[in-house]
Amino acid sequence: MRYLCFVKMDESQANPPQALMDAMDVHVGAAIADGSFVDGGGLYGKADAVEFRVRGGNVTVTDGPYAEAKEVIGGWAIVKFDSEEEARSEGQAMADLHLKHWPGWEGAIEIRRIAEPDEAPTGS
Repeated sequence: MRYLCFVKMDESQANPPQALMDAMDVHVGAAIADGSFVDGGGLYGKADAVEFRVRGGNVTVTDGPYAEAKEVIGGWAIVKFDSEEEARSEGQAMADLHLKHWPGWEGAIEIRRIAEPDEAPTGS
């Protein structure tokens, strides 16, 4: 099963410390070696974003930054695991890495299963 992992945080926090980047390199390297890491990376900030919103039959285009955004997605990864428990363990490991290597960091790690072409997500 494939999962999409998001790292969400308040963009006003400083750039990640080198200790976190080094720890992530080791963590992702191990995931590449064991075949669980499919793809991933960091994202530019909301100042570089463009949003296309459909509402009331119309499309509006808004260039960032978005003043109302509390948290932004700062990074993402697609990972592959045999069970939901393994995916949850990865979420915990990612949160632990941030907690250990970025003192004062506040944010969220979100893990969501990717619906494969032959299945329909349940929606709730």
